[in-house]
Amino acid sequence: MQWMGDVLSAAYDAQDAQGLLDRIQAAARTLGFEYCAYGLRAPLPVTKPRVTLLSTYSRTWCDHYRRSGYLALDPTVLHCQQSVQPVVWGDRVFQDAPQLWDDARNAGLRHGWAQSCLEGRNAGGMLTLARSAEALGDCELRCNEAKMRWLANVAHQGFSRLLSPTWQPNPASPLSSREREVLRWAADGKTLNEVADILALSIETVKFHTRNAAVKLGAVNRTAAVARAALLGLLA
Repeated sequence: MQWMGDVLSAAYDAQDAQGLLDRIQAAARTLGFEYCAYGLRAPLPVTKPRVTLLSTYSRTWCDHYRRSGYLALDPTVLHCQQSVQPVVWGDRVFQDAPQLWDDARNAGLRHGWAQSCLEGRNAGGMLTLARSAEALGDCELRCNEAKMRWLANVAHQGFSRLLSPTWQPNPASPLSSREREVLRWAADGKTLNEVADILALSIETVKFHTRNAAVKLGAVNRTAAVARAALLGLLA
């Protein structure tokens, strides 16, 4: 299908997030939806992970959603933080957030579907497809849900590529093999002296590599450097 090829190309070649969002919006229309939205939750900062929201919803709705603090209350978001199973909007889904549900429907967002792609405990992305009319029935889901799931996964790969440089370490300064090594041993609870003994290095050399890793990771100390590296999957 042409639209799938277009989305796949954009996921790997788009120069910015808006370009990819435009392709996803076109795909959403092909699948029978008026709107699409994507949210990416970064693993950092640990105490308050950064969330990026992109959508083709009206500016009025986006502003209202933000001002009302609905991100923290949205049951579809809460579901997608815990499961990669798709969720279809409905009264039962929004029973604990009736005001959000009323406001969304008044804004023309009456029917929707969402799925997440999770990467570890704190990170992941979520694609939502929405429209103003026609509920999603079993027949439509049987015909299109595989394509919708595919779109969610490709969207996540594309947006992760485009947005992750804003919170990952500078790609021009990757951790060296020795820097990874000293952080791995630190993650296992080894002291500087123990790491020096294990690697047959001087303590000053271990400190040097640890400091360099911390600078590259934007961490203030050894403990923070280990935590950031682990969350970013750099110690595997």
